[in-house]
Amino acid sequence: MPEPESLRGKLLVATPGLLDPNFSRSVVLLLEHNEGGALGVVLNRPSDTKVTEALPAWAVLASAPAVVFTGGPVQPESAIGLALTSLGDEPDGFAPLLGGVGSVDLARDPDDVRPAPERLRVFAGYSGWGEGQLEGELVQSSWFVVDAEPDDAWTRQPSGLWRSVLRRQRGRLALFADSPTDPTTN
Repeated sequence: MPEPESLRGKLLVATPGLLDPNFSRSVVLLLEHNEGGALGVVLNRPSDTKVTEALPAWAVLASAPAVVFTGGPVQPESAIGLALTSLGDEPDGFAPLLGGVGSVDLARDPDDVRPAPERLRVFAGYSGWGEGQLEGELVQSSWFVVDAEPDDAWTRQPSGLWRSVLRRQRGRLALFADSPTDPTTN
């Protein structure tokens, strides 16, 4: 049996029928996906916690809105950082994912990370799937899998990201952008 294609660097966009409150209308950037499972962060769930409160050393790099985002329900006390860099230097404290976007080691001083981060988004917790779990959810049509664009992680309008990601898709998939929040009211 061939190994399934990795979805690392792709977006999972919740279908209108996915009603789990953790993921309803969410857009998840997959940071890892392999035979053992998947890990990602929800890009469109800002919290009220300011980055200056949570990680003061990194606050100067935080993109607007400069708050901590809820990355998912797994380990909400942990923090994951996404950074934008200019590629070139050998990565040190930075793991490239998509263009100049990648995860950054928030335990380090920002000045010690290479390439130097230009922008930052901080996530409390993450979204995780065990072996075969995400694939099962894909079979159940819980998620649309689409290409990520580097600017998705830095949106200034997180509440509109679900709709804008769907709207830029081709064909019938774009029609889902206008789905009502409660499909029973349609």
